[in-house]
Amino acid sequence: MSKTICPGQDTRFWKPGDIFEAACGKCGRPIEFFKDEAARRCPGCGQRVQNPKISLGCAKWCEHARECLGYDPKQSQEPRDKSTELEEKQQETMVDRLIEAVKKEFGCDQKRITHALMVLEKAQKILRREGGNPRVVLTAALLHDIGIKATERKHGSAAGKYQEIEGPPIAQRIMRELNLDAETIEHVSRIVGSHHSAGDIDTLEFRILWDADWLVNLREEFPQAGKEELEKKIVRIFKTGTGKEMAKDMLPPS
Repeated sequence: MSKTICPGQDTRFWKPGDIFEAACGKCGRPIEFFKDEAARRCPGCGQRVQNPKISLGCAKWCEHARECLGYDPKQSQEPRDKSTELEEKQQETMVDRLIEAVKKEFGCDQKRITHALMVLEKAQKILRREGGNPRVVLTAALLHDIGIKATERKHGSAAGKYQEIEGPPIAQRIMRELNLDAETIEHVSRIVGSHHSAGDIDTLEFRILWDADWLVNLREEFPQAGKEELEKKIVRIFKTGTGKEMAKDMLPPS
């Protein structure tokens, strides 16, 4: 069954200016914002940037705002639960440390760093709607391609089958260095080891990562495909309802 999108979130009802760009205060790169997003990470440097024009509309009073947006806009005016604040702060700290590890691994390869940050952004959007374990999803989003450098060095190719061999040991090393729990390490390692082939894993967290990666790669993979062909590919490729919806929003006009 397809999910119903409320009018406040359905971009068909939005006006010009509800999707806009703002410059990252750290590196100056333009960042695309939707009006109801609290913050985004810069795809250039990974800095978390607050939305300078946030407009919550009906979310200010809607009882489903937290489910819809992934946070409760009313809480900005109310005391927040300390355990929730701590959990969110720990999650942000973990992501920041993972971003630094990815930058260290990829060195001056800004293309790969940007890709990881863009997949992270898409994964966060899908996570809000589909649920799942945030620690696993966010870690997998940043580390899914972490074996590319070793793949190119050892095999002279960035082919997915080699990434799935070389990636998990590197991802495991990074996660151990960051003191992530054994369950997260095992789950993320399986995702990294199957993120091109969908080999032996079909968890919700894997499906979210799969769709987030394809959202970033779709246009590059099928540059000549028309709308009808892309629609068929979206149905066949994407594994979550939210991923399919987001991919269809990217389609060219008829």
